[in-house]
Amino acid sequence: MKILVTNDDGIDSPGIHALVHALRTIGHVTVVAPDRQQSAVGHALTVSSPLRAIPFHRDGEMFGYAINGTPADCVKLGISSLLTAKPDLVVSGINHGANTSINILYSGTVSAATEAMMMGIPAIAVSLTSFSYDADMSGAADYATRIAQQMTSYNLPKGTLLNVNVPAIPAGLLKGMRFTQLSKSMWEDKYEKRYDPMEREYYWIRGTYHTIEADGNTDDGAVAEGYVSVTPIHYQLTDIHTLQSLRAL
Repeated sequence: MKILVTNDDGIDSPGIHALVHALRTIGHVTVVAPDRQQSAVGHALTVSSPLRAIPFHRDGEMFGYAINGTPADCVKLGISSLLTAKPDLVVSGINHGANTSINILYSGTVSAATEAMMMGIPAIAVSLTSFSYDADMSGAADYATRIAQQMTSYNLPKGTLLNVNVPAIPAGLLKGMRFTQLSKSMWEDKYEKRYDPMEREYYWIRGTYHTIEADGNTDDGAVAEGYVSVTPIHYQLTDIHTLQSLRAL
């Protein structure tokens, strides 16, 4: 199996290292990832500056290509220009922090998988519900590998990707896997005013995440109960019901 791995935390993050180490047990892995933190950039593409692919080494060995762009850039550039053959699977992660519910709209991790899906390639986005760079990634890496192995048996239709969220608990305490839907949630955002050393104002976003409806059948609910959440995601943005109503006018 030929696997392309990317992320939005940067090519030097612990999450992508754990993911690559696990996926190498089931296939040939190529890494094309941002050269720096790109969280919450969504599906942005770089159009006003050139992209550079710099070989990145880890522990004295070639690890992958570091790209001065977004996660979606990495997928597009990797598949179109850097890889010698089309990958069988794209896996994005392991992200530091949950990508449940409304967060998929902001997530560079999920957007990278979405770009692969749009290019006709099966894709998985994987996130761990912890922002700590010391978090144990072993459980998330293990489940990502299991899901990657089972992708063909899921018979996903074209235009659908899998969004995986793993609780940040010891791997041995994970209760298993649930197929879920997105919960209903919202961010209550505030911008904190601060001052730099020159006494100039700037603002830093601070948000509180609120789940509105999150039972055990939702991603947030399953994760809260200690299960790995796997949510099939597809994008049909047209409001068909309203469209039919408007046409009836």
